[in-house]
Amino acid sequence: MTPSLRVEGLGKRYGERRVLSGVDLVAGRGEILAVLGANGAGKTTLLSIIAGITSHDEGDVRVLGVDVRAHPKAVRGRIGWAAQDTAVYPTHTVEENLRYFGTLGGVRRGGLRASVDAVMEALDLTRSSRTPVRDLSGGQRRRVHAACALVHRPELILLDEPTVGADPETRRDLLRLVAAIARDGATVLYTSHYLGEIEDLDARVVVLGGGRCLAEGPVSDLVSRHARSELVLRFHGPPPTTHWPGARVDEDLLRLPTADPAIDIIKAVEWVGAERDRLRSVDIAKADLESAYFNILRAGSCP
Repeated sequence: MTPSLRVEGLGKRYGERRVLSGVDLVAGRGEILAVLGANGAGKTTLLSIIAGITSHDEGDVRVLGVDVRAHPKAVRGRIGWAAQDTAVYPTHTVEENLRYFGTLGGVRRGGLRASVDAVMEALDLTRSSRTPVRDLSGGQRRRVHAACALVHRPELILLDEPTVGADPETRRDLLRLVAAIARDGATVLYTSHYLGEIEDLDARVVVLGGGRCLAEGPVSDLVSRHARSELVLRFHGPPPTTHWPGARVDEDLLRLPTADPAIDIIKAVEWVGAERDRLRSVDIAKADLESAYFNILRAGSCP
């Protein structure tokens, strides 16, 4: 089966600055692919190239089997794109915005009505359907922005930090909708700095750094390969010196890698010994996507 998205050897420069360098991606139908990276890693540029908004210098981008650079109009109505900045018509109502963007995506007549109603219900916008967008709260505007990218039922959806600045209810509703859309067979590319969202979505992850792929795989695989649980000892003043394998000092914190926290926490407290009076707290930091992500960025290369 042809994947929904195939990116091979993608490169992009802005002047002398290389933003993307040899990026490869494949995403299938019904899959959520999370693209992670620090600001400036190339995430937004990647999504805008896939959407056909930005041209690329090297490589090949195919959406639903179609070359985006050669035939941009052939895929435009099959892609849903929600950029970071909210882009809706503020003087128009919620329903008017959705009908407009649905029509642009090729939805007509009864199908348009049904699609508008469905996306408004999914994002709790029905009661605000006749309200001008300018009169909505920031969280509601964020919902409308996402809804406009989804109303034409695209096969490939690109969501660039869709929950930034959103309230908890908006974040919850958006995540539920993204998961439901993927279950229905659409492919979703999702960027976020909220790594807990990626764990909740159970997405496959690509980490970008310096415009390159640094790591790729399901959340569970990245955590098992790149993270370990830690004992975190906080001291009054700098931590004492230790020969514990892999120990790291972070200001007043001493981080000790552990494969067996229940046993090692006893060893760690015993080891502190005479320094025990300066020990303020001992915590267990379980291995998770956040710790794996930072370890990947520190390593700076594909495994």
